[in-house]
Amino acid sequence: MNWGKGILLSIIVFIGIIMTMVVISVRMDGIELVRDNYYEAEIKYQEQIDKEASTLALDREVIRYDIQTKSMILDLPVGAKGNLQLFRPSDASLDKSLSIEINEEGKKAVSVADLKPGYWRVQLSWTENGVAFYQEKKITI
Repeated sequence: MNWGKGILLSIIVFIGIIMTMVVISVRMDGIELVRDNYYEAEIKYQEQIDKEASTLALDREVIRYDIQTKSMILDLPVGAKGNLQLFRPSDASLDKSLSIEINEEGKKAVSVADLKPGYWRVQLSWTENGVAFYQEKKITI
């Protein structure tokens, strides 16, 4: 074996590896965007930044995950209305959206025991006294 054959063999092996990776990546299923209307949501992102800044000004933890009861504890005032979204990044078919309305004093518990175990992104957007807020928490069930 000489240098010429070694270089040629290395190039052929390299091309074979690259072609194998291309074929595998083209045949992959399950690659999905987090949202169907991704581009429209990106344009409205400044509103999202304003909501997050309002939430930081509250200086309290609004969403908390309780491992023992497998529930999300929401600390919202009476009269707050919002939407709780549960995103499963690996499988969009498991996503859930719940409407939240606080009618009584105290913290509200939302059960997440029926969710499939794994990584979840919990997003809460709500309004109180005419001001919009948003908080996100990443949990593992």
